[in-house]
Amino acid sequence: MNKEELMKSLEEEECLTADGFDNALVGFTCGPSMVAVYDINRMIDVLVAEGMTPEDAVEHLDYNVIGAYVGEKTPQYINFVEEEVHNG
Repeated sequence: MNKEELMKSLEEEECLTADGFDNALVGFTCGPSMVAVYDINRMIDVLVAEGMTPEDAVEHLDYNVIGAYVGEKTPQYINFVEEEVHNG
């Protein structure tokens, strides 16, 4: 699924999206209530590119975005686990 198809699916399901974070949109949940899913690290990158420090970006997201509940179609936010590569 490409980004255009993803956006169309979210729109058809009347999912809410996080304004300004299209580049951080990574998918949607499956089940009784589809919601948009965002990568928190990509969201931080977006805010840093707009001039925030990484610390301010995390604080802004925690307080203004991730902590906001706007109904059953509220987006979900995830942190991906980075695996260490072991040589040897």
